[in-house]
Amino acid sequence: MMSTANATAEVFYTAFKSMSKKEKEAIISKLLTDSDFMEDLIDITIIKQRKNEPSRSLDEYVAEKRKKY
Repeated sequence: MMSTANATAEVFYTAFKSMSKKEKEAIISKLLTDSDFMEDLIDITIIKQRKNEPSRSLDEYVAEKRKKY
């Protein structure tokens, strides 16, 4: 069963695909000038790129940072 978020995303994506090129460009331009959206997009991209990296505890991270300084 599809989640509400995925169902909503599917509706918006389907609507986007049916738009003309000029309409799509207007939507994309609007999104790219929204600083909150861009920050979210960057965060999502980084998370997806790093999803297969091994995790470590906050204590390990802090200890490593302290060694460097």
